[in-house]
Amino acid sequence: MGVVCEIDISSAHRLPDKTAEYARSARGRGTEVIIVGAGMAAHLAGMIASHTTLPVIDVPLSSGALNGVDALYATVQMPPGIPVATVAVNGGKNAAYLACSILSIKFPKISDILEIYRDETGKQLQQKSKTYRVNLEWVKNKRTKDESNNYLHNPKKTQGCFY
Repeated sequence: MGVVCEIDISSAHRLPDKTAEYARSARGRGTEVIIVGAGMAAHLAGMIASHTTLPVIDVPLSSGALNGVDALYATVQMPPGIPVATVAVNGGKNAAYLACSILSIKFPKISDILEIYRDETGKQLQQKSKTYRVNLEWVKNKRTKDESNNYLHNPKKTQGCFY
């Protein structure tokens, strides 16, 4: 999307001074959105959000005994006034898309690129849907009428699907 970014490695627990300074100085460096990835207790996003008024997006990372659920719960429970937007566990792509959506308010070119991306992914999904229907018709035609009807119309065998 043409968005310039910087990457840094920090820790709310092991490098608290560095992390706080990074957050406090972000706006002065031209940063407009911060994406954070953290696992387990996931304090990093909250700590950064407490030192800046820039939008902070957290990506809870799958780690530890709870595979990222602990990080997800920790991040969505931020105290009032210290908001952190949170995407799915390991949802880095959506964090980037959300950041681009935020930036598109100021940069219309990013909005245009997001629209093209969404249109393209929609077309790809439409094609997958057509391919699936063709394959389903082929399967249906290969079975006897009784087998086909039993397979396609028995709710116990088709739970969660729609045709």
